[in-house]
Amino acid sequence: MEKRIEQFWTMAIDYTPKVIGAVITLIIGLLVIGWITSMIKKLMAKRGVDETIRPFLGSLVNIGLKVMLLLSVASSFGIETTSFVAIFGAMAFAIGMALQGSLGHFASGVMVLLFKPYKVGDLVDIAGGQVGAVEEVQIFNTVLRTLDNKKIIVPNGVVTNNVITNISGQETIGVELTFGIDYGDSIDKARAAILRVGKQCPWILDSPAQGVVVGELGDNSVNLNTRPFCKSEHYWDTYFYMLENVKKEFDKDGISFPFPQMDVHMPAK
Repeated sequence: MEKRIEQFWTMAIDYTPKVIGAVITLIIGLLVIGWITSMIKKLMAKRGVDETIRPFLGSLVNIGLKVMLLLSVASSFGIETTSFVAIFGAMAFAIGMALQGSLGHFASGVMVLLFKPYKVGDLVDIAGGQVGAVEEVQIFNTVLRTLDNKKIIVPNGVVTNNVITNISGQETIGVELTFGIDYGDSIDKARAAILRVGKQCPWILDSPAQGVVVGELGDNSVNLNTRPFCKSEHYWDTYFYMLENVKKEFDKDGISFPFPQMDVHMPAK
């Protein structure tokens, strides 16, 4: 029993400095890695590196340095790093097989960065109907900020496997609008009212010129289509301005917005 206690204290004396040294190395290393990652991001911003790529590269550097730090800490315990790397490689392979979906998201993130279907700040419709401004492209996910300030995290694999609609990435954009009028109202009068509102809108561009056409003779209304163009960042400003002010202009001109209705004829008794 005394021999075992003696062996325990001998091992404790031998390994305590190594454990303390490893903990200190780990803490200092993590702090240094955080500082290096921050400096790299600032340097990329200063050099004008695409804002979409910065978080992605920053994450790669951060993960790579942490792996190197763990190898260094392991070597301080006398573990052969070559064996450790082999073990780590086998573990990485096993984890990779278990996380094939995540690796697919990583590969999709690389594709997004290479082909650039969108960049940070673009208003997009991705992943089957998720609409928002691109806030960040991460290793595995794309982060969107919706108009009502919700944060949506979309896996990159889902993004690349669906149709991507970049709403605002072309600098200018057409705002699709449809206004229904009653069959008894004047088409020319309604067209003039819509164009008048378009002229007053501060965000609508003069070129290409706004037009108004009859898009459909519906069951309850004559539908007039218009597509004014504006700067991409003013899409929603233009959209809401036109909806509100066309309604006000129609009210002034006595033009009505029809709604579904049914005439019921009761037989005389």
